[in-house]
Amino acid sequence: MNTKFFKFLQPLIFICITTLGYSQTTTVKWGNTNDTIKINKHIYGHFAEHLGRSIYDGFYVGDSSKIANTNGVRNDIINALKDLKIPNLRWPGGCFADTYHWKDGIGPKENRPTIVNQWWGGVTEDNSFGTHDFLNLCEVLGAEPYLSGNVGSGTVQEFADWVQYTNFDGKSPMSDLRKENGREKPWNVKYWGIGNEAWGCGGNMTADYYANIYRTYATFISDWTNSGGLVRIASGASGDDYNWTETLMKNVPNKMLGGLALHHYSVIDWENKGPSVDFTENQYFSTMTEALKMEELVTKHSAIMDKYDPDKKIDLVVDEWGGWYDVQEGTNPGFLYQQNTMRDAVLAGATLNIFNNHAARVRMANLAQCVNVLQAVILTDKAKMILTPTYHVMHMYKVHQDATLIPLEFESPLYTFEGKTLPAVSVSASKDSTKTVHISMVNVDAHKENTIELDLNVLGLKNVTASILSSKNLQDYNSFDKPNNIQPTNYKDFKFKKGVLQVTLPPFSVIVLEAK
Repeated sequence: MNTKFFKFLQPLIFICITTLGYSQTTTVKWGNTNDTIKINKHIYGHFAEHLGRSIYDGFYVGDSSKIANTNGVRNDIINALKDLKIPNLRWPGGCFADTYHWKDGIGPKENRPTIVNQWWGGVTEDNSFGTHDFLNLCEVLGAEPYLSGNVGSGTVQEFADWVQYTNFDGKSPMSDLRKENGREKPWNVKYWGIGNEAWGCGGNMTADYYANIYRTYATFISDWTNSGGLVRIASGASGDDYNWTETLMKNVPNKMLGGLALHHYSVIDWENKGPSVDFTENQYFSTMTEALKMEELVTKHSAIMDKYDPDKKIDLVVDEWGGWYDVQEGTNPGFLYQQNTMRDAVLAGATLNIFNNHAARVRMANLAQCVNVLQAVILTDKAKMILTPTYHVMHMYKVHQDATLIPLEFESPLYTFEGKTLPAVSVSASKDSTKTVHISMVNVDAHKENTIELDLNVLGLKNVTASILSSKNLQDYNSFDKPNNIQPTNYKDFKFKKGVLQVTLPPFSVIVLEAK
């Protein structure tokens, strides 16, 4: 071939390869494998608010329902969450928490007063699902309850009474009341959120004002030395409100602070969130831009916390995260019901990788939400139930729970759309108690394959298996007619030679490797 002509063709060949979406190879380098940072299982927590069809007509159908249930809670949901190894469940809110008065939800159900859910649809609830129902459900699930207490419209006494009702084993007015209502032994609730979104629906407070309020509540729900071992979690920042984090860390003594919350939703535009199914690539790219912003948020909030807590004793608790779109057409706008597609699977996988890689500070997180609301892992329609793509990602990733983080670094290829770019590849890795290594990988790119190369000789690994979650279209989802349209399958499109592993990630896919 004419060499001059070939040199002329080279850039054209490169452009053609890029346009057609050929795979790019990214080499992952291992960090200090002697590090002993644990990926706390509570990063894989969930959230059940009194919102739309989350509790009523979701979790709870009542013990007289024809749908199989245990004390009114659907058995199929219980079994699905147990299979997910759900580590904790946050309840009753959310914004609802700061209007909820827990004593209205105990005692004979027929005697309980109603409550108007002012934040979510203005519906009237009968309080038939209350403290006993929730905490007993957590026992069945093997999950830690995470109770969010009412600071906005409640009192310190009301909050302290709730702690005593759930946790005190001796004789007291509240423990006596618990026993009258059929529960002899306390539940010993460890995680307590002191208000929710105090900067917004929790009271529209300033950071300085809330810091003082927090100190008051944290004082009276415990004792001199917090002998009950409560993890008191402060209402934290929304997104990039770093001043909120700075103010609380500066003004609340470390010994009074078990965790500091952070909320961040992947929202395109609060006034025009876009559809949950029939979205464009532009909307997908915008959603993933917001999702991947979690890396920056966690990094910067952690840096502020490090200034005041260099020993990292205080947890960063991302107790609301996920995709938020316009509600499904024909549903109540206040119920926040949306479908769940491959976009949500990619979002979940990439976000969980961020949390895993920041496990030194991020020790709890709660996907919003569990059933029938926002980026739900479970959707129901009367007796039918489906598991969403997000559920399958959480199920694939459960292998990381309480495993040891394996640090890694790599230079991600770019996903380019209309002149804008995002990191196309997300990876995290861990080693469990049996010395089995799991590596979770996400390809964010809507069109291109990307190839990951890993030298497993460093980790002494010889046998590799893999599972993948993928589909033909980004907009694909599981419906009640086709509940298994998207589910994990075995994946073998990798090469393993002389200890070096090459894995090809299809566009918008999630892969988890197991190596021994």
